[in-house]
Amino acid sequence: MLDHLIKGATLVDGTGAPARPADVGIRGGRIAVIADPGTVQEPAAGTEDATGLVLAPGFVDPHTHYDAQLFWDPYATPSMNHGVTTVVGGNCGFTLAPLHPDRPEDADYTRRMMSKVEGMSLKALEEGVSWGWQSFGDYLSALDGRIAVNAGFMVGHCALRRHVMGPDAVGGQPTPAQLDAMLALLHDAMDAGAWGLSTTQSSTHSDGDGKPVASRHARPAELLALSAAVGEHEGTQLEAIVAGCLDQFADDEIDLLVEMSAAAGRPLNWNVLTIDAAVPERVPRQLVPSERAREAGGRIVALTMPILTPMNMSLGTFCALNLIPGWGEILGLPVPERIERLRDAGVRAEMLRRADSKEAGIFRRLANFGRYVIGDTYSPENEGLSGRVVGDIAAERGLDPFRCLVEICANDRLRTVLWPMPTDNDPATWALRRETWEHEDVLLGGSDAGAHLDRMCGAPYTTRFLGDCLRGRKLVPLERAVKMLTDDPARLFGLRERGRIEEGFHADLVLFDPERIEAGPATLVHDLPGDSPRLDSKAIGIVSVRVNGIETLRDDRVTGAVPGTVLRSGRDTRTVSTK
Repeated sequence: MLDHLIKGATLVDGTGAPARPADVGIRGGRIAVIADPGTVQEPAAGTEDATGLVLAPGFVDPHTHYDAQLFWDPYATPSMNHGVTTVVGGNCGFTLAPLHPDRPEDADYTRRMMSKVEGMSLKALEEGVSWGWQSFGDYLSALDGRIAVNAGFMVGHCALRRHVMGPDAVGGQPTPAQLDAMLALLHDAMDAGAWGLSTTQSSTHSDGDGKPVASRHARPAELLALSAAVGEHEGTQLEAIVAGCLDQFADDEIDLLVEMSAAAGRPLNWNVLTIDAAVPERVPRQLVPSERAREAGGRIVALTMPILTPMNMSLGTFCALNLIPGWGEILGLPVPERIERLRDAGVRAEMLRRADSKEAGIFRRLANFGRYVIGDTYSPENEGLSGRVVGDIAAERGLDPFRCLVEICANDRLRTVLWPMPTDNDPATWALRRETWEHEDVLLGGSDAGAHLDRMCGAPYTTRFLGDCLRGRKLVPLERAVKMLTDDPARLFGLRERGRIEEGFHADLVLFDPERIEAGPATLVHDLPGDSPRLDSKAIGIVSVRVNGIETLRDDRVTGAVPGTVLRSGRDTRTVSTK
């Protein structure tokens, strides 16, 4: 007997094949039968009529930071609401394990680092996570049997360094013995199921003390030794972030990424390729590592987002504005002093100069303050400004936009929520995105879901992209869009029997209404441990989500089931050739 039969759905199976009507039967967590409508004779414990609905494989998000959130939110919301059934965590060099058994203070250091570098609520990290593990295997075991999505994790370079070198991980170099210990720790993590190594050299990544995170101090020899170790394990990967990921790679960064992938003989992915027709030289430059890697026996894949991610800014809390060169020094001051400095015309002029310099890279586009929209306000002086464009307010007041914005924020003691209007929403940029998606080493993803919780909301990219493909710009047909969200990432990570609707494959499924599928607007909610805030977005048109055959979501409501699997390298992933 079948466990469940979905009848009359429009099947989009993830391979890119044309959609077709089909009945799909599930047994024991796997796809048992795919047949023409009305031809399945085997009885089923449950049935549903899916006429007019699309049945697709569950979506795979290749870049998340749900490492902590899964402990208090096993449903990985809002990603699962938007059809995601598999998440990849442990990215950017940051993981919650391993932790040294003789240094309990390392857990506090890790919490403060994650709060700073990934924008996670410190209260939520303290109150919502047990922190009762030591090894990476212990961490994975702590999630076993308690999550609703499938989840696989890289092991973070920063945690490896901290475990072996202690506080010297920040600023120090490992001795030969310490490097050997780091390699042994990495091997242990991959033996336990880590998907490989993630690391960062990005200049934007600082710990809770404001110092460059541990992996930023690693020299190429250390990175290459760790990469080679990854290649000794089945079903592993590399993920790396360097400063040039945000704009354009330097020559030495290209060399490093290529050498890492070649040393491992494994794919390396990086995040995130930003596409803008106003900077036509960026995409060709960012794909040079992919071309070079192919020649060297490696493979380098760029992640890119198919939507414009909703994000907010503030002069009062840490956000992307702090990452503009020179701005962090001002925006890190106590609020009264910060307001005083921001009201100084000379200070503002220097900030704008730095924001428009080449060193600001991709953050240059954040400094067009006339295009910001005022969000929530908190003072009588700002009543009626919510929803208005700063440029219009500045013109009415006879002020330049940045000064106008500063005065509005100062009225609210810098609590004002600011929404930057994207500068890359023009037809030429969307045409360039469609062209770039054709490249064999470009993959959709990079949501950062689970991180930067009150500043950005990338998790709904799946539903927003599908809605755009069906009823908006229609840049790619539905069948290809689904493949880009399912089979393509599943193949990159070597997922076994996932990413397609095929007999014998795991029944990770999403059923949606093609007439309605979309993501709602990002709204601020306070539902994290400690009543901490995050941005959320409702899924529209998602009828049902199944993970390993069990329904986890129906009409945007979680069912309470936790059938997800902690996906371990080798057992659940196979090695992906770089040839």
